[in-house]
Amino acid sequence: MESTSAQTSKPMTIAALASFAAERHGDRPAIRHKQDGEWRDRSFAEVGATVREIALGLIDLGIEPGDRVCILANTAPEWTYAGLAISQAGAVVVPIYPTNSPKECEWVAGNSGARAVICENAAQVAKITAVKDGLPELRTIVVIDPADDAEGLETLDDLRARGGDAAELDRRAAAVGADDPFMFIYTSGTTGPPKGCMLSHGNGRAVCDMAAEMKTVDAGDVAYLYLPLAHVFAQLIELAGFYVGATLTYFSGDTKRIVPELAEVKPDFFPSVPRIFEKLYTLGSAQLEQASPEQRQQFRAAVELGVKVRALEARGEPVPDELREPFEQADKQIFAGVRAIFGGRLREATTGAAPIAPEILEFFYAAGCPVLEGYGMTETTGVGTVSTRQDFKFGTVGRPMPGVEVKIAGDGEVLMRGPNIFLGYYGNEQATSEVLIDGWLHTGDLGERDDDGYLRITGRKKDIIITAGGKNLTPANLENELKQSRFVSQAVMYGDRRPFPVALITLDPEEIAPWAAERDLPQDLASLATSPEVRELIQGVMDSVNSNYAQVEQIKKFVILDHDLSLETGELTPTLKVKRNVVYDKYADVFDKLYSR
Repeated sequence: MESTSAQTSKPMTIAALASFAAERHGDRPAIRHKQDGEWRDRSFAEVGATVREIALGLIDLGIEPGDRVCILANTAPEWTYAGLAISQAGAVVVPIYPTNSPKECEWVAGNSGARAVICENAAQVAKITAVKDGLPELRTIVVIDPADDAEGLETLDDLRARGGDAAELDRRAAAVGADDPFMFIYTSGTTGPPKGCMLSHGNGRAVCDMAAEMKTVDAGDVAYLYLPLAHVFAQLIELAGFYVGATLTYFSGDTKRIVPELAEVKPDFFPSVPRIFEKLYTLGSAQLEQASPEQRQQFRAAVELGVKVRALEARGEPVPDELREPFEQADKQIFAGVRAIFGGRLREATTGAAPIAPEILEFFYAAGCPVLEGYGMTETTGVGTVSTRQDFKFGTVGRPMPGVEVKIAGDGEVLMRGPNIFLGYYGNEQATSEVLIDGWLHTGDLGERDDDGYLRITGRKKDIIITAGGKNLTPANLENELKQSRFVSQAVMYGDRRPFPVALITLDPEEIAPWAAERDLPQDLASLATSPEVRELIQGVMDSVNSNYAQVEQIKKFVILDHDLSLETGELTPTLKVKRNVVYDKYADVFDKLYSR
């Protein structure tokens, strides 16, 4: 895939993506990032040149076609430069989550047989050096941001300065085929050691074409990216952005700055996970905290009205005067402030990776900030079904994307087939054969499709709880409703082979502390977990949620943890999903006590 007009006009592999984008989009901004307190841009042409320099350096370093190269770093422009350069050099990108422990890093680098690891800084380098004896294939460690204690290592700037055989680089990029792997993403699953999902260049190109056709992210868009680039969701946005010519705006590295940065960068498109939208919903509906029952009813009526008006506008139909006037009043009082949270220019946002409450989606849609659900997994290169502003149903994850087939097996499992389906698990033929059968991916998710083709995910096959009485329960439903409370950070339902369901609850420290201060209560989670006032507060939330379910499905008892679940302790995945089996094992005694009293 040489950098000629004829060949970069239609890149068939990710190896050609950077040069394609440089030629096609030229001086338009490709990357926006914060430096010295200011947002700065780099054009597609500049990024293309940087990627080529790094790719040449990798070849000079001794990286061969097909070699695996790990990237252990936070979401930042340098991650993107390195990833695209590895592909251009004909090697395979292997992301490692920056939150991974040294042992977890050893598994990914070792299982993939990585020849080099590109680390963000000295702290990440230390993880690799701590386990280097267990990585016999590893030859080189490269550091992006060298500090005093990382001196002596090859730096990313060193790679760029090495130069190399330009003809060899062009030959390699041209030799890459659609069926060659471009990335191994190690699944952060809820059970067992991570498996390396082999995604092909053809997979990457297919999702670029899908994104371009759907116009989820479009030319000239500004997309705000904080998601970890080690996750397939962020990879999808990165590839699509370069393909269509959108500007990727990278967060500053501090997750607490996401909300203020949204207001600063004013994105057209915002990909995120439910936990962030739940936080934004709490912020946008803060006025409900002191509202009377009548005011709460008025708020719900305003959302219902907003949904109706926005739907009419989306279809190009006139809005009757009797709806227009009250809507404009609600817009001024409620919805305009919500749009301001997103920067005032948001066309749409996409949520994935976990369930989200329809009430939250309805609220944002009414406010003119549609948050649309999609469905995919690492094994499907992050895509599968999607909702659009024109075609969506709250509570569903949309309809299949172009070229993707979806069907429901006899036991309710969602099966998928298409150009987005991965090659298999690296070095694990048995696991591959269990999920890829006759060309169909067995997703492990349970779902149903309606007459219009919309898919609704109803649970995970392995997450189904079967009570001692034989009742099948889907924990995600109740858990999701409990997390709608601003005071609940996580809710984990338990009860397999038990007489009734129970739950483990964690408090949201950012919300419960101010509530406690107003009541002269201690503000630390350990004290609040045992506070009768907090217990009464959460019991009220539980009673409200339970009222929506049959008696046999209701959570009968719960316990409040004295801390939140976290990514660092291995209880959450990088997209903030609960690792159910980890939590079940870790808190087995806590659950047992709920049944003994």
